[in-house]
Amino acid sequence: MKVLFSNPPWWLEQFTINDNGASHDMCLAGIRAGSRWPHTIHTHSTPDNFIFGGYLPYPFFMGYATTYAARATGAEVVMRDSLALRESYATYFNHLREANYRYIFIESASPSWEHDGQIIFAIKKVVPEARIVVTGPISSKAKEIMENFPVHAVIKGEYEKGSVRVLEGEEGIIEHDLLTLEEMNGAPFPYYDEVIAHRYWDDNPRGQSAPHAQVWSSRGCPFKCIFCVWPATMTGNDPDGTGKRSVRHYTPEYMEAFLSELTGKYGYSSIYFDDDTFNIGNSHVLKMSEVMKKIGLPWSAMCRADTSRMESWKIMRDSGCYGVKLGFESGNQWVVDNIVNKHLDLEYATRAVHEIKRLGMTVHGTFTYGLPGETHAQMMDTKRFVASLPLDTWQESGCAAIEGTPLANLEEEKVQKAFPGAVADDNYVLEADGAKKWRELANTLANS
Repeated sequence: MKVLFSNPPWWLEQFTINDNGASHDMCLAGIRAGSRWPHTIHTHSTPDNFIFGGYLPYPFFMGYATTYAARATGAEVVMRDSLALRESYATYFNHLREANYRYIFIESASPSWEHDGQIIFAIKKVVPEARIVVTGPISSKAKEIMENFPVHAVIKGEYEKGSVRVLEGEEGIIEHDLLTLEEMNGAPFPYYDEVIAHRYWDDNPRGQSAPHAQVWSSRGCPFKCIFCVWPATMTGNDPDGTGKRSVRHYTPEYMEAFLSELTGKYGYSSIYFDDDTFNIGNSHVLKMSEVMKKIGLPWSAMCRADTSRMESWKIMRDSGCYGVKLGFESGNQWVVDNIVNKHLDLEYATRAVHEIKRLGMTVHGTFTYGLPGETHAQMMDTKRFVASLPLDTWQESGCAAIEGTPLANLEEEKVQKAFPGAVADDNYVLEADGAKKWRELANTLANS
């Protein structure tokens, strides 16, 4: 039995730009699996022509599910990341015709679903015998998907165990069935191959050196930010922000073995920990810092400003950490508390940024605009806050409403109580693609 875990092509528009007298082809394309907020992005790559550079995330859930399903079932299981291959639709569908897969798993979310739904119909036309399985945040619409699309099953949440259940005969809607802590640490390492291993890239935080490996040292986050996708839909089941969210850490032994194998096989120059929140719990920070001392490569991580001790930044630095990403979301404390529900003290976060910079590390800040109930004046507060911080780089995006999150369920009474400041007033624009929303907001804020 042949099984495919597929991150299909997502092309939107191709055009030519003139740069200092030279013409270059570019595309508006999509980023899907591996991204917390799938979105459209401009890229120098064109169909069947990969050019390195620009944001390209590793598809974590898919990579882990591929090797897990292969070991558990004995099937011939492969992962094909068409975004890393930058393959055309024609190349993709020709591969499906030739490979004769029995099952095809596709991970999707709101921003790509209109496109992916059409891909599913096209796959069924090209290889009608294949059984198509939908995964990812869009699984919050499982009933609707099963009724309207030619799919065999929809798996909710992280899908290692769900994929095995499907391959062993189950169909229909597979509810959340997350790995236990023991199962997670006993699972095989995620899938890589010689073609795609060096293609994943994230410019930030500053100091990344290619090729770099994007990895997890944990799954989940206990915080309940209104828009955050994975803790609500993938590593947890909390679409209204009122349930329990938890964190599962990989052990130091697992991480040392994984990173040793990965770097030994593919010769990475740096490591980026793209956890929901790498530094949840000071103990984990210390353990991972010890692991990275043994690995001996420079590294960076996605963090919060307030979930580990201030002195731990130095421990991270001394073990090779050169930079961190920090999520602030807004520069207005009322918005952070009452709309985002992030529970972050912006004054403390400011002190953390200064300490990290004092240690010689780089800081990348992330901010979002156009939250429900957020005023223009509050968005300008964020602009001023960004300018006040000694950030090396920062990311500004439009707030994306993705299925399965409290933001996408704003009309529900439970959500309104949990996020009292979140109001879908006349200023709020409901949009699943945060990059598209930001392109529309940026000029307005720049001219204020």
